[in-house]
Amino acid sequence: MTKTTTRSQTDAVFVINEHWEQLLNNKAFTSAFLSDVLENYIVKQRWYGGKASRIKYIELSEYFRLQHKGEVYYGLILEVNYHEAFYHHYFLPIAFVTDEAYVEDSAILPIELSGIGGHIIDATYLEAFRRVIFNRLVTAEPNDKTPVRYHKNKRLDGIEYETSRFMGLEQSNTSIVYNNKYVLKFFRRIYADKNPDYEMSRFLSEKKEFKNTPAYLGSINIEDSDSDIITIALMQEMIPNEGDAWDYMLKELHKLFMHLKETQIDVATLSNAPLFSRLNLEDISPEILNWIGLSFFKKIQTLAKRTAEMHIALGAEFEETAFDPARFNSDYEVWLKNRLLYQFQNRLNTVENNLHKLEGLTLKLAQEFLDRKNDIRKRFVKFDWTKLKGERIRVHGDYHLGQILVHKDDFYILDFEGEPESTIRDRKVKQPPLKDVSGLFRSFHYAIYSCILNHGATYGIPRKQLFKAADVLFNHITGVFLDTYVALVREANLNIGYEKERNFILKYTMLEKAVYEIGYELNSRPQWAVIPLKGISNIINN
Repeated sequence: MTKTTTRSQTDAVFVINEHWEQLLNNKAFTSAFLSDVLENYIVKQRWYGGKASRIKYIELSEYFRLQHKGEVYYGLILEVNYHEAFYHHYFLPIAFVTDEAYVEDSAILPIELSGIGGHIIDATYLEAFRRVIFNRLVTAEPNDKTPVRYHKNKRLDGIEYETSRFMGLEQSNTSIVYNNKYVLKFFRRIYADKNPDYEMSRFLSEKKEFKNTPAYLGSINIEDSDSDIITIALMQEMIPNEGDAWDYMLKELHKLFMHLKETQIDVATLSNAPLFSRLNLEDISPEILNWIGLSFFKKIQTLAKRTAEMHIALGAEFEETAFDPARFNSDYEVWLKNRLLYQFQNRLNTVENNLHKLEGLTLKLAQEFLDRKNDIRKRFVKFDWTKLKGERIRVHGDYHLGQILVHKDDFYILDFEGEPESTIRDRKVKQPPLKDVSGLFRSFHYAIYSCILNHGATYGIPRKQLFKAADVLFNHITGVFLDTYVALVREANLNIGYEKERNFILKYTMLEKAVYEIGYELNSRPQWAVIPLKGISNIINN
């Protein structure tokens, strides 16, 4: 194998006397491809999740070959090892093309194979590859036991390929839209286990017939050399939508703050509700209804209903051990405390190392976080499983407004992969259903304060009064949500505990979530750390 240089070192063309069909059997090429090419390629990809770490080396953990007539593609399972002594696995499908039209966005390596010039590219950019994948799914056989296992739902019977395109910019995965009706998600970071998104989506859609999530249509799993089942793709129906609930909520909340300005409501006179108190619409004062509006609260009730229905479905299983409800026990308590105390110490270090970037209220709240560290730590240690009577179930795990689609005044829940920083096993640990509720409440809190940070000057109201209005708004949103949610899950006999236990779990998991959020904010947009820090302050001072 030789390498010739053209315009610059980045344009280097690999020349090898080998055919594409046997290329990965050539150890010299594979070694150079992994070390000289892929290290530079993957760090530039949006789906690559190791940007904060330094790559030590990349290994080809597994690969499989996909062939259709004269077309040959490879699916690579890459093990990326880091200097920080951990590793990730990534899925990268590749193809060889001679047509320059496919090269611009997808090129990995210019190469000459046995005298034929071309490029190795990311195969997802090639329509021929996308067509082959679609047809393999549509024609999948039941109980496939081959190393690459295609599975389909009967909804795919008789469907023919028409078109395919990228869904849009994504951070961690690559989604392909087929026939403008179906979405195939390629998981880029993969695990030696079935992906929770695949497990949860299939369970809710096929077994429980939960209507407010994209219907499961098919999947691709591979069995590796250790007999582990690895999910590399999930196909679902595409839900028509007007956007996600995050954008929807930002627009609605912005209107509420503008309405506050236009009606000249005296914020100081607004009556607040106790945090986590259940609020029926009849319990809300006329002044609050005049400001926020009945239609907005009804939307919150609908979202609460869909959340409850999801948890009821997840908690009503007694055959599959992966989904049957469990009680709190000492093993769960030890796991939880170890995890949270480690995370808390990590965030303490992050705050201490970034204090110089902060100012104003953000700096004040960060200092309070450090000053009250022993109090916060005690709150995490205080968890006592013997005092909790509720059930634990499989939960969404990363439930926020961005994971919910809005369509015709209804809400559809998607993306069940779980918390990005958690291990695959931790994501499958059964949790109190209220952990999801806390994640959504933190998302409401974010949306409210995002409006203030982005548009506060246009509201013409002093920041102190805006914060007071924000607290009133948050307590009423969460109160209305809880009233609907608690009533439905109790009616379905899903045990989430009585009021005292519910409030403890909500405060505990909201504190956990806010502490988790600090890391992202301080590493990417430090002044926005005011939002999770304000959430922590509200909890520890309540």
